[in-house]
Amino acid sequence: MFTGIVREAARVAAFEDGRLAVDTSVEAAVGDSVALDGVCLTVVDNRDGTLAFDVVPETLARAKRFRDRVNVEPALRAGDPLGGHFVQGHVDAVGHVRSLERQGGDVRLSIEAPVDVLRYCAEKGSLAVEGVSLTIAALGENELALALVPHTLAVTTLGDLEPGDEVNLEVDILAKYVERALEAWKT
Repeated sequence: MFTGIVREAARVAAFEDGRLAVDTSVEAAVGDSVALDGVCLTVVDNRDGTLAFDVVPETLARAKRFRDRVNVEPALRAGDPLGGHFVQGHVDAVGHVRSLERQGGDVRLSIEAPVDVLRYCAEKGSLAVEGVSLTIAALGENELALALVPHTLAVTTLGDLEPGDEVNLEVDILAKYVERALEAWKT
């Protein structure tokens, strides 16, 4: 489990034959879960500040491809602060950046998202974008907007985005449980 509070944006050292290597200051042991751009992966090697992960075809089919830098978040440990929202590291869909509008030091990020994601979204609710816990500022029929503050832009890869880029999206798991409970209650 994660919170969507990214520890750092790290450089991808290599991605060959399903093995992804990331240069990071995040400490993790072999077997630990680490989210990269919102994708929960298991550490399979740790050498001199480089963590390695095996990325299986299922992950590649559900998530966007990894860029030169990734958002890194180690798994939540008992006693850690819950500064974001509950995030599993299971990408629900890939969205597309429509626009980034600079407003002073802030940026308004608009993303085209599938209906299967939007149905779980609410204005002022939470959404993980590239593994970053964000608050939804506005909703439309096929898009949503998020306000990015300078700190988020500085410590994540979201400041690197451009119109047309793909982004990993994960909805709040609690919304899915509520929907499931309501469906069961109806029958």
